[in-house]
Amino acid sequence: MIVDLKDLTTVQRQNYLQHAIAPRPICFASTVDKAGTVNLSPFSFFNLFSSNPPIVIFSPSRRVRDNTTKHTLQNVLEVPEVVINIVDYDMVQQTSLASCEFPKEVNEFIKAGFTPEPATLVKPPMVKESKVKMECRVHEIKPLGTEGGAGNLVICEVLRMHIADEILNEKNMIDQRKLHHVARLGGDWYCRVNETNLFQVEKPNTQLGIGIDALPAPIKNSKILTGNSLAQLGNVHEMPVIDPAFDDARLKSIFQYYSVNPADMETELHTYAQKLLNEGKVQEAWQVLLALN
Repeated sequence: MIVDLKDLTTVQRQNYLQHAIAPRPICFASTVDKAGTVNLSPFSFFNLFSSNPPIVIFSPSRRVRDNTTKHTLQNVLEVPEVVINIVDYDMVQQTSLASCEFPKEVNEFIKAGFTPEPATLVKPPMVKESKVKMECRVHEIKPLGTEGGAGNLVICEVLRMHIADEILNEKNMIDQRKLHHVARLGGDWYCRVNETNLFQVEKPNTQLGIGIDALPAPIKNSKILTGNSLAQLGNVHEMPVIDPAFDDARLKSIFQYYSVNPADMETELHTYAQKLLNEGKVQEAWQVLLALN
């Protein structure tokens, strides 16, 4: 299916985009107006855009149904400061409750049962229950349109972070396994990040990977090795060579039982290499594949 966004209603565009561009982190923004009235509201149009300077951007969009603006946007136009409270699984239901469109005079901290905590550099309060709080100064607000659904980019500089000790590792850095982020998908769908769905991908460093194009033809054209697996093999910075010290019982067994049929042997070796790659054992997989030479 091909979808031309110009032919869709705003609601249809929003549905396709929010389901496709996901998961999205949640900016749980606390703001105040000139009179000191507090607002607390979540936004999933949010991300990190620079480390130096430390810049994050979130976007309170104009309401589709009546083209009105949200209290958060009104507040940061009056008082250009915000606390961004990171949402984890322990607070997701309360965060959702805070997204209700209460009247301006209603305090979402009270409605959603959160505890306000004074910030140290900015006027809006922090959410005590959030494990990571960022005090921010608003640098610029950039409207993207005047119709319903149009975003307003709130460009913020992070001045100070407050991080719960319980999510730190022994080096006082955030341990990804301890902060169970919640992110927005499309419609009513969310996702939870925890140990059961975390995985690591080795990043290329200053030594460039050889690339999939440099792999030997039998490996590159394998009907068993996936694209992800070929990329793992192509991420080494030089072509591996056979290691005479490599000793593997499964490899010996394959040679013993399939030596009379080269095609079956290749299938078994590629299948075993695929298993090793799934376990992140790239060097071992290379040794298995080189055994065909």
